[in-house]
Amino acid sequence: MSDDYRRTPEALARLTPQQYAVTQEDGTEPAFRNQYWNSHEVGIYVDIVSGQPLFASTDKYDSRSGWPSFTKPIEPGAVVERVDRSLFMKRVEVRSSGADSHLGHVFDDGPAEAGGLRYCMNSAALRFIPVAELEAQGYGRFRSLFDTTTTAATTAKENS
Repeated sequence: MSDDYRRTPEALARLTPQQYAVTQEDGTEPAFRNQYWNSHEVGIYVDIVSGQPLFASTDKYDSRSGWPSFTKPIEPGAVVERVDRSLFMKRVEVRSSGADSHLGHVFDDGPAEAGGLRYCMNSAALRFIPVAELEAQGYGRFRSLFDTTTTAATTAKENS
């Protein structure tokens, strides 16, 4: 897999209307009615547009917000932050650094022991790659994020 994570016309053409609205028009999907808010699977989350690795399930937690929330990006530079003054308030928008996809916002009310940040993302901006498929889909370098116990349990569950 290439590390050239750009937005292409072909990638945009594959998006659903909701994925397009979220990633290209800075939309927000409904809380508690999105694909990953309550997912507990082990793996990584990538930009739906470019495939750029963004977050790991090891940093995902239940923020009770109704959207998937993470304490940090998968690696430095995966996301960029911009001040967002829409809705008559100041927030910090999070975008993928490669394809410039709108992902969601970051807030300072996350778990203190994990740095205090809450990356509140839209499921529509993400694609999940299970740990068992990391190598096959070109993300094998992230397998080391998952301890052998978690990986073995996931593999056993998938093979049963």
